Amino acid sequence: MAGRRVNVNVGVLGHIDSGKTALARALSTTASTAAFDKQPQSRERGITLDLGFSCFSVPLPARLRPAPLGAELEPEPGAEPRLQVTLVDCPGHASLIRTIIGGAQIIDLMVLVIDVTKGMQTQSAECLVIGQIACQKLVVVLNKTDLLPEGKRQAAIEKMTKKMQKTLEHTRFRGAPIIPVAARPGGPDAPETEAPQGIPELIELLTSQISIPRRDPSGPFLMSVDHCFSIKGQGTVMTGTILSGSVSLGDSVEIPTLKVVRKVKSMQMFHTPVTSAVQGDRLGICVTQFDPKLLERGLVCAPESLHTVHAAVVSVEKIPYFRGSLQTKAKFHITVGHETVMGRVMFFSPAPDGFDHEPVLDSFDFSQEYLFQEQYLCPGSVPAETDGGEADRRVGQASEGRCPRQQWALVEFEKPVTCPRLCLVIGSRLDTDIHANTCRLAFHGILLHGLEDKNYAESALPRLRVYKLKHKHGIVERVMDDYSVIGRSLFKKETNIQLFVGLKVHLSTGELGVIASAFGQSGKFKVHIPGGLSPESKKILTPTLKKRGRAGRGEEAGQPEPVQHVALSLSFKRYVFDTHKRMVQSP
Repeated sequence: MAGRRVNVNVGVLGHIDSGKTALARALSTTASTAAFDKQPQSRERGITLDLGFSCFSVPLPARLRPAPLGAELEPEPGAEPRLQVTLVDCPGHASLIRTIIGGAQIIDLMVLVIDVTKGMQTQSAECLVIGQIACQKLVVVLNKTDLLPEGKRQAAIEKMTKKMQKTLEHTRFRGAPIIPVAARPGGPDAPETEAPQGIPELIELLTSQISIPRRDPSGPFLMSVDHCFSIKGQGTVMTGTILSGSVSLGDSVEIPTLKVVRKVKSMQMFHTPVTSAVQGDRLGICVTQFDPKLLERGLVCAPESLHTVHAAVVSVEKIPYFRGSLQTKAKFHITVGHETVMGRVMFFSPAPDGFDHEPVLDSFDFSQEYLFQEQYLCPGSVPAETDGGEADRRVGQASEGRCPRQQWALVEFEKPVTCPRLCLVIGSRLDTDIHANTCRLAFHGILLHGLEDKNYAESALPRLRVYKLKHKHGIVERVMDDYSVIGRSLFKKETNIQLFVGLKVHLSTGELGVIASAFGQSGKFKVHIPGGLSPESKKILTPTLKKRGRAGRGEEAGQPEPVQHVALSLSFKRYVFDTHKRMVQSP
């Protein structure tokens, strides 16, 4: 950060009416142009409708002074470096979860606000899920302690603390600190003279929990914009958080969704003019000749550094609290940054021998082969459709806990999105009843490869080597000679057997055969046995005459059948995106 301030972003999340905005107001010394429900609609409805930003600062703790930014933290003579805590006040209403997800992606630490009189509620749980995806550290604030009867207050706080500890036990936030406060004693209508309770202790706790993430000023500039407005006589201001790189006065920046490039005229951090800013900073950028109505929220970047994608390969992980299964071809609300669009998914995994390979979260290898999945595989999952023995075998693997360590999805967006590579992706079912006590967040992942061509289905998808394993089973009807047999029940009458000529089949007696041609018109076929039938097989296949009614009643009449049935099995791969629909067998 410019000067001697180090910025850390702290998200304030929780259920509606838990007191998040009151807490942010009590903590803050400086408000941005979009803080504390300044929107007229927010004041009218009495709830937070958008992200709010404010901050407070404290002396930079000694434990943080040597850390990541090195020389940038060295104070100027007579000046003390400060830790600036930017508070991101997220809405709590269920219908605004898109905004919550967007806010969560820019935070370094999360404050989960719980109404101590109510405990965990539906959106509290969803916020906890988002927190586990988006950040590493959590502080739980038990708010509204002033509403507890004074004589029972301490006991009630201890009881709720134990409940929250139990809730966090099986999350990444196990052991997170829990602190009681009263951000607005007496409620919203109480006189302003009522002083908040527990705020100095909370500031001390937050300061002790904060660690400064590595800030990298290199790489292309990218900023997540959450508000855009005009200032008469100056220009248009875009406020947001820098996700990567750095920016300085006079730099050119692009609004990629509009293909518009503008020069940075001035910059501010919480009303303080600055000449440069780096990753992690909260910043307002002023440009000229740009209509703020064109950009409510979105991304601003170094010119030509971002691309618009129509589909993407995403490394995915199911959110365990989502009750449904994740089915291929299903549609989900896909949130990328501040943007949420509908998208259709197709799940796939490594080939079976790669189940235990170490996950790779920064790239995708198009040279590898991948196995198509009817649904995301997790312990106990059963595919909606099985395709013979191999699918059944894989269900067994899943039920025994032998799921792949990494799975992917091809996500096809209903409208294109502009986003950086390796960004966070969250899939949700936001059409679920908001009053239902259920988690709407289904999966999360990392965008590994975006498909930019509008005609990606023809130009790019054939490179994606996802295959389905197909298995067909039939029987040997009779022997023709030592090197050939006639098979049946493998194909339907109307199947074009010519497409399968040359494919290998296995006999249950151990021989390997090759489909040579169709035989007759009823779906039968001739199999050539290159190595010849073994004496044991010939004995099994020695025919016995079986009466089939009057002679001359078609080719079946009077045909001999084997003593016992010998099975034929045909297995092959079919690549999902192969335009020629070829059937491929291993050498």
